Amino acid sequence: MKALTWHGRRDVRVESVPDPAIKEPTDAVVRLTSTAICGSDLHLYEVLGPFMTEGDIMGHEPIGIVEEVGAEVDHIRPGDRVVIPFNISCGHCAMCGMKLFAQCETTQVREYGTGAALFGYTKLYGHVPGAQAEFLRVPQAQFGPIKVPEGPPDERFLYLSDVLPTAWQAVDFADIPEGGSVTVLGLGPVGQMCARIARHLGRRVIGVDLVPERLDMARRHDIEIVDAGPPHTAHDVVEMVREKTQGRGTDSVIDAVGMEAHGSPVAKMAHTLTGWMPDRAAAPLMSRMGVDRLAALHQAIEIVRRGGTISIIGVYGGMTDPLPMLQMFDKGITVRMGQAHVKRWIDDLLPLVTDDADPLGVMDLATHHLPLEQAPQGYEIFQKKQDGAIKVVLHPTS
Repeated sequence: MKALTWHGRRDVRVESVPDPAIKEPTDAVVRLTSTAICGSDLHLYEVLGPFMTEGDIMGHEPIGIVEEVGAEVDHIRPGDRVVIPFNISCGHCAMCGMKLFAQCETTQVREYGTGAALFGYTKLYGHVPGAQAEFLRVPQAQFGPIKVPEGPPDERFLYLSDVLPTAWQAVDFADIPEGGSVTVLGLGPVGQMCARIARHLGRRVIGVDLVPERLDMARRHDIEIVDAGPPHTAHDVVEMVREKTQGRGTDSVIDAVGMEAHGSPVAKMAHTLTGWMPDRAAAPLMSRMGVDRLAALHQAIEIVRRGGTISIIGVYGGMTDPLPMLQMFDKGITVRMGQAHVKRWIDDLLPLVTDDADPLGVMDLATHHLPLEQAPQGYEIFQKKQDGAIKVVLHPTS
């Protein structure tokens, strides 16, 4: 089959690799019809290379048709249309019993002390072949795959794999009071959906970004926006939000940016230097001493009102990140974060994505549809924010 493989910093290629096969009775093999490039894939493209191996198959946002199932898989069968959650969970361990599916004890990667295995996401998360490919082996298929109706286009359901449950969890963790307000920092795909979900639930939403196309998309969905682009500084953004909220800041802030935030020049240099180091040296360094570009998180701490909540859904990977604990303690801030527990939120989301009125605007998110062969181009324009790229969807098979 054809698959997108990693070969180094900013070097991904579509190559022929062996077809996946059933290995365990709880496996399935799915023929993928659509698979998206996630913002967190860009961390592998740019920063997290030391935890990758040449030839790794990338990607974790797929939808497709079941080709084959193992003997212990009985809730799906060949021919079914399914969405695959990005995290791999068993559904029956203690963590899954608490609906903490991203911490599944069956697939936890104990070698690295991390949570549930993820598709296409480094040695840290199980080294499982990813979904930017024609076919995908799905472990724990007795629980994971989400069966969806035939007929509507893939985009109606594709984002159930990651974007929508990640955004829903971010809003839930933000604990926005009834009639309250939230600032969403970063209007990439997850930030867009955070803003739309919070708006759908009746909250006031202020979206912050510096990319014109992202701001325009948010406006189309009735989101108040703050333009963080030049000549505005981070301090200007904080003041603009405060001006909109009687000087207090919003009740909640969602950080949908994460480790590669603009405005962190020292940490950016550290990322760059680490990215060029040999993997055998860089990986231990990042595991023990890694730092993130924290501009967005610092901005969130400034923006949130006293006693408010910050929900972190942008990916962070640092082990020695400095935080302004005095300010956080003094303001009485609550902070929640973590990988999305995908299956926990599907019952909330399915009625919305199957509604022909499209209340979350899932049909207005993808800006580029490309064949799998053009995946390297998709990564480049997404990483460089070129050609208005906000969400890139790849189509391996029809």
